Amino acid sequence: MAREVTHEDRGPAILDESDMGDDDLIYVCQCGLSDSKPLCDGSHNATADEADGVVYKYENDDADGERREIDEIAYEGE
Repeated sequence: MAREVTHEDRGPAILDESDMGDDDLIYVCQCGLSDSKPLCDGSHNATADEADGVVYKYENDDADGERREIDEIAYEGE
């Protein structure tokens, strides 16, 4: 499984102690669907039933948006 996510930010996000959870860890989003990027907000739970070998796009890159299969990930400039 994979998913296409559109990123518009430029530059790094600076994380500090205020980003730590109750367990003193910082959880960074890897699914691309979090509303609090770069931090995880649990949106990855929407991806639990994605099939291996399929590329998905979520409407508006929102875990609650409609999910559809796409042929391939589009690269900028294509």
